[in-house]
Amino acid sequence: MKIIAMIPARYAASRFPAKLMQDLSGKPVILRTYEAAVGTKLFDQVYVVTDSDVIFSTITNAGGKALMSQKEHDCGSDRIAEAVADMDVDIIVNVQGDEPFTDRESLAGVLEVFKNDPEKEIDLASLMVRITDEEEINNPNTVKVIVDNRNFALYFSRSPIPYPRNKEIESIYYKHKGIYAFRKSALMDFQRLPMLPLEAIEKIEAIRYLEYGKKIKMVETTVSGIEIDTPEDLKRAQQAWR
Repeated sequence: MKIIAMIPARYAASRFPAKLMQDLSGKPVILRTYEAAVGTKLFDQVYVVTDSDVIFSTITNAGGKALMSQKEHDCGSDRIAEAVADMDVDIIVNVQGDEPFTDRESLAGVLEVFKNDPEKEIDLASLMVRITDEEEINNPNTVKVIVDNRNFALYFSRSPIPYPRNKEIESIYYKHKGIYAFRKSALMDFQRLPMLPLEAIEKIEAIRYLEYGKKIKMVETTVSGIEIDTPEDLKRAQQAWR
């Protein structure tokens, strides 16, 4: 299998504009993320795909590989689909540009899903980490996922799921980490299929795959990492890096 990593990198961000170009111990966040992905040595190639000349130059001037989007895109999957349309690849891993602490073990676990799927039953694989903090469970910026007994995703939500109506049963919550591995065919389907109501309501692109019957295998990891969505996240990342 030919496996590549794509890092979608949009300059604008509603909660934290230009967050990918913020300094993280001497280098921009997006460059730290790119170097972390390359450092796993799991991929045949790693690319940053962006709408920004600044981000493009930052990566290429550091000796990295970057691609410029030719169209406007609403989500990372659409941006990646455009970039890989003419590439001869089997698996594409979407590494979020705001996750400079991306680790090899978690990514290897996601890729192992496809190596153990000779019938090609699985369209996507992604990561989840168990969370227990009440504030995080109730935070709408934290996407939660529930799975079946084979760890296939049933639903994603910004609300706490499952709802603990029966207080005598322990509620287990999983946070969805935004790293996806796609079969190329599933990613190209995503680009051509229109958004349906559940995705539009929740603003979670993974839901589109479920609404169209795609199978998403979730892999549990214990590595939480730090996603840089706010200035406060950046401060935590700077402390952790030091």
